[in-house]
Amino acid sequence: MYLSNDNKLIGIDLGGTKIQAGLVKGNNLLKTIYRLIPAKTENQNEIIDIVSELISELIEKDVAGIGIGVPSLVDREKGIIYNVQNIPSWKNVPLAAILEKRFNVPVYLDNDANCFALGEYKFGAGRGCENFVGLTLGTGMGAGIITEGHLLKDANCGSGEFGSIPYKESIYEDYCSGKFFKSFYNENGEQLFKKAEKGDTLAIQAFNEFGKHLGNAIKTIMFAVDPNKIIIGGSVAHSKKYFEKSLYDNLNTFPYPESLEKLEIIFTETSNIAIFGAASLYYDRIKV
Repeated sequence: MYLSNDNKLIGIDLGGTKIQAGLVKGNNLLKTIYRLIPAKTENQNEIIDIVSELISELIEKDVAGIGIGVPSLVDREKGIIYNVQNIPSWKNVPLAAILEKRFNVPVYLDNDANCFALGEYKFGAGRGCENFVGLTLGTGMGAGIITEGHLLKDANCGSGEFGSIPYKESIYEDYCSGKFFKSFYNENGEQLFKKAEKGDTLAIQAFNEFGKHLGNAIKTIMFAVDPNKIIIGGSVAHSKKYFEKSLYDNLNTFPYPESLEKLEIIFTETSNIAIFGAASLYYDRIKV
């Protein structure tokens, strides 16, 4: 599905270390800017002011809405963000109301993994697919669920937290994200990827093990959601050639082979998906 070219939108991704923002029109990203997030700030308003500065640099008179993706839970209806892990001062922030008052434009909030899934539906590998899971594998593991062409309308914006499901002695996120490599191999995924490229057997083993764990996570997703597709993005996905085989070998043990045959797994690298996905919240909420 392509967006209408009639509206300009602002998409904002509130990441772990920086805030990225962009001005979107139709399928085009007209301008992008970013700011670093101050480390361990205790001033709630400091981050709000940074977000406001970014909007001020991008906003034009014909901007129809602002979408913001955050690494946390949100109250979609009230526009409140709760307990952002990388911003300790953000425990209960009515961000939508604050920004709407400042800019007189509707503001929509959602979890960043949900924005990833929505962005892929509007702009990337999910176009034309009404039911899929967007799975992000980076520093952590996140997921967004698209059903009947919209984000799943759950009670607390908490669906898709497959990474928090108990697994082995911990949770899936500890085995299916960059945390796995740091915890078990004391190196990050990028370092191990470079070693694997040189034929390092330990690095290749690390990715094989990762693929097995990811296969277990995907089987859990299949039991819970039974999607048409699983679209995988994030920094760890760049190393897919070293864990795809063990992933699929594990998936072949799924007890319902007919379901597995119909499932399509796609690795994606859609550019600026976080910004596009956040901007797409406008269309998801007005049900275009």
